[in-house]
Order: sequence, then structure tokens, then C-alpha cells
Amino acid sequence: MFTYPPIPLLATETTANLGPMILAGVLLSLIVIYLASKLGGEISRALNLPPVLGELVGGVVVGASALHLLVFPESGASATDSVLMSFLQLVAGLTPEALPEVFNTQSEVISVLAEIGVIILLFEIGLESDIRELKEVGYQAAIVAVVGVVAPFTAGTVGLMLLFHVPTIPAIFAGAALTATSIGITSKVLSELGYLKSKEGQIIVGAAVIDDVLGIIVLAVVASLAKTGTVDILNVVYLIVSATVFLLGSIFLGKFFNKSFVAVSDLLQTRGKLVIPALIFAFFMAFLANIIQLEAILGAFAAGLVLDETDKRKELDQQVVPIADILVPVFFVSVGAKVNLGVLNPFVAENRAGLIIATFLIVVAIIGKIITGWTVTGQEKINRLAIGIGMIPRGEVGLVFAGIGSASGVLSQSLEAAIIVMVILTTFMAPPLLRFAFKEPAQTVEKLQNADVAN
Repeated sequence: MFTYPPIPLLATETTANLGPMILAGVLLSLIVIYLASKLGGEISRALNLPPVLGELVGGVVVGASALHLLVFPESGASATDSVLMSFLQLVAGLTPEALPEVFNTQSEVISVLAEIGVIILLFEIGLESDIRELKEVGYQAAIVAVVGVVAPFTAGTVGLMLLFHVPTIPAIFAGAALTATSIGITSKVLSELGYLKSKEGQIIVGAAVIDDVLGIIVLAVVASLAKTGTVDILNVVYLIVSATVFLLGSIFLGKFFNKSFVAVSDLLQTRGKLVIPALIFAFFMAFLANIIQLEAILGAFAAGLVLDETDKRKELDQQVVPIADILVPVFFVSVGAKVNLGVLNPFVAENRAGLIIATFLIVVAIIGKIITGWTVTGQEKINRLAIGIGMIPRGEVGLVFAGIGSASGVLSQSLEAAIIVMVILTTFMAPPLLRFAFKEPAQTVEKLQNADVAN
């Protein structure tokens, strides 16, 4: 009978003794993450920009691009690059021999928390995406959304492959990152300008909602391609069909599940009687999507869409927010921390190619969305430029693409940094450009539209 060699007791004890050090590293990392997210978010809010953008920039500051407080081995960093590990050596007596294991394990824990954070984020987005609105926005918004996905994706992917000789999988991922539209940013600006209920506003918001759904399907497909590492046409067709069927099937079956969910939550009497069953459902759907070769976030998004139809949606929405407040910043700050913007430094000769790619992505990101305004037909006096500009900001949705791409390891440092720069610039420029596009006060436009109807 074969016997395994005995494991040295000392090694087991050493690993066990590292537990407190690993916990200390995780706690220090979370302190840095929450400080960066809060300070960045508050500064961004003060500048009338979305707080999530501040969280990303905060991550860039504390990460590989600047302070090196939060660095990750998958980004090429070692334990000696981490300022937090040096601090643990100084104040807690962490030995040089134990340093790599503590660093790697602490990084894995933060990465897992970030993955859970993005699952919660997509669940929350699903809860906020009203299926009834998707049915009512009409074909105009649907056309704007489809063109806003297909045009930048095609131009970005083909351009990267032909002009810059980027490999197929990374090019597809970067092209997919160009498809996103942030409904939160656009709707906020439209509301401030008084155009949210205008024809332009309704088309923009409706198209952004459909854009989100299409974007999640695209993300699920390209993330699955990243796992296999090859582009097989049959596999691509399978992924597109399975993602669509999974999403539509979940929504259809959700009509029958909703009553059971409400009944179960009403029977429970302890704390968390609503949010815990909801999270069980979200995690189960994420697990289900994952085992059929789709991305877990698609399952979480589908779960949100299903529970959005229940009578307890508003109450559930309120209970999910604090959970998202805790976990989602870990994702966004981690995305920023993993990006090394130094690879786009124009003064270093080998970095200039990456900077050119970033410029290309920004141009495609802007033009690919602006042209959507001219797909609107049958509306003579509609502001087509405003519709196109309203689709430009990538915001948190674009960051999800960048984060998944970073975690999959398919993106080079320069391409990942280029995508992040594209997301930041499109998000920054959209609000002032939208204000410029709507030169007339909302009340004046409304009067002109009413006069046209009367005549």
C-alpha cells in the first residue's frame, strides 16, 4: 500500500502562524481601499462628476501608478514592491522569508472580495433596470443602442488588429470595452438640465438601458473567450446564444419565481429575511452562469432583473445598497490600483505605441457613440448631436469591462491602461459636452415642440 510522505510539522505551524500577519495585511489593504474610495468619491462629487470615477482615480493613486500601497502579483508586482508589506515588516516583525506568502495570500483575499463586489454591483444594476421601461422605449432607442454597441466594437476590434497588430482576444476585449454606456451619468446631467423627459432624454435613457443589457451579454461572451484563449466560431455562437437564452429564460421563469420568493421572505422572521434570500438567489444564478461557461456577473444581473419584478423591489433595493457600499469600492479601487499609467509615459520611447493606442480608443469611443444620434429617423427637430453625446460616457460599466479584462490576464499593461484612460476621459468630457449640445433652455424647447404639435 502506497503511503504519502509525512508533511513536516514545522511547515504546518509556520503557515498557521502566518494567519495573523495575513489578516493584518488584509485589514491594512481595506483601510487603504476605503480611504481612497471615500476621498476620491468626495472630490469627484465636488467636481460634479460621478463618485465611482473618483474611486477609480483613488485606486490609481494608491496603486502601481503612484504610492504602491496596494499592488498585486498578477500585475507583475512582488512583495518588496508593496509599501504595506514593508510597514508590516517594520511594526509587526514580518520576516523576509514569510513576506512572499503573506503578500500573495493577502492579494488573493482582496481579489476575491473585489470579485464578490462586482457580482453585487451587477445584481444592483439588474435591480435598477426596469424591464417595463425596456418594452416602452420603442424602436428608436433600440436602434440607437444597437448601433452604439456594434459600431465602436467593430471599429475598435478591427482597428486594433489591423493597425496595431494586437492579438485577437485582447483586441476583442478592448473593442467590447468601447460598447458600454453609463446611464447613471447621462441621466443625472439630463435631469439637471431639465431634459430628462424630452424626446432626446427618453431616447438616450432608453438606449442606455438596452445598451447595458447588450453590454452584459457582450462582456459574458468575451470573458468566456478569454478563459479558453482561442476564437472558435462555433464557440462564439454558442456563447452568444447561451447568454441570450440564459438572460431571457431567467426573466421569463422569474415571473413564476417572484411569488414564491415573496412568500418565503414573508414566512421568515429573523433579520435579513429579505436580503439574505435575495443574495442566495443572486449567488446561485452567478454560480449557474459560471458552470455553463458564462461569466458569473451575467447570472447576478439576471437575478436583479428577475427580482426587479417583485412587489418588494424598493425595499430590497434599499437593503442591497449598504452591502454594495462595502464591497463595490473594493472592486473599483482594485481596478485602479492594478493599472500602471507609467506605461503611457510619452517620454519613454517604448511607451509611445501604447499612448497611440489610447488615442485611437478615445477617438473610436467618441465617434462610435456620436453617430448613433443620426440613426434616429422621423424626428425633424430632434437634437441628434445631444443624443450621440449622451451615449459617450462609459463610467462604471466601462470599468467593469476593464476589471474583468485585468482579472483574466488577457490585456497587456499598455492596453489595460489605454482602456482606463478612455473610460476616464469619456466620463469627464460627457457632462460639459452635453450641456453644450443643449444650448436652448429646456422650457423653450418644450414650448417649440408643443407649438409643432398644435400646428
